[in-house]
Amino acid sequence: MASLKEMRNRIGSVKATQKITKAMQMVAAAKLRKAQDAAQNARPYAERMAAVIANLASGVSGDGAPKLLVGTGSDRRHLVVVATSDRGLAGGFNSSIVRAARERISSLLAEGKDVRVLTIGRKARDQLRRFYGDRSVGAFEAGGNPSLTVAEEVSAKIRELFEAGEVDVVSLVFSRFKSVVSQTPTVTRLIPAEVAAGGEAVDLKGAAYEYEPDEAAILEELLPRNITTQLFSAMLENQAGFFAAQMTAMDNATRNAGDMIASLTLQYNRSRQAQITKELIEIISGAEAI
Repeated sequence: MASLKEMRNRIGSVKATQKITKAMQMVAAAKLRKAQDAAQNARPYAERMAAVIANLASGVSGDGAPKLLVGTGSDRRHLVVVATSDRGLAGGFNSSIVRAARERISSLLAEGKDVRVLTIGRKARDQLRRFYGDRSVGAFEAGGNPSLTVAEEVSAKIRELFEAGEVDVVSLVFSRFKSVVSQTPTVTRLIPAEVAAGGEAVDLKGAAYEYEPDEAAILEELLPRNITTQLFSAMLENQAGFFAAQMTAMDNATRNAGDMIASLTLQYNRSRQAQITKELIEIISGAEAI
């Protein structure tokens, strides 16, 4: 059984840990609002760009269509881009993204595909390196705040691999932010570009669009930017989801620390009371002996 001094030290240690988790919870809660606003504000731009690409894609076909739109005509070589955060202490946030990526990679390998892996975020790099280190073609750090510069660097790397003929299909795995208690691992396709279908028709009131330059030329400029936009949007979604998951995890840790402190304090008081009772019995017994 631990001595009273050891129990006091343990209670003090748990209290110090509780202060840290409480502080981290408050910091995550303060940063969550800004990250959530950034993620939600980026969605309309990405959605509008997807709508423009869908509109332009309807006017191009055949050999004149950009490769980023229609692909290479093969789906044998796949590149899976996995985006997580650089830091942990956020419950199962990063692990859920990596799990979805591993399921995607395993499924492709089972179909006989040649799979390469590109990671954004240290957690994705460290966890996937153990399983698919020989398939890695690059690793980028997400940084403290989502950066368009990082998204452009990753986009350039993806396009370099695609133009060199090393990949045919590119998929992106990230966590889409829904609410403070809900972040959903999501897999989306970057190349060939996903073209939205079934959208609401626009009433042109008899007018007709005439593009200058033509649709194919505009898509050649717009499609690389769309890849950057989707990567940056995914990083923003991850940032909001990370702070939400961290806030929840630190709140649970603070509560658990409180429960442990209460249990240890009760145990300490009982041991102390037993020791005092024992000493009183010894004093009384000694007095009676005299």
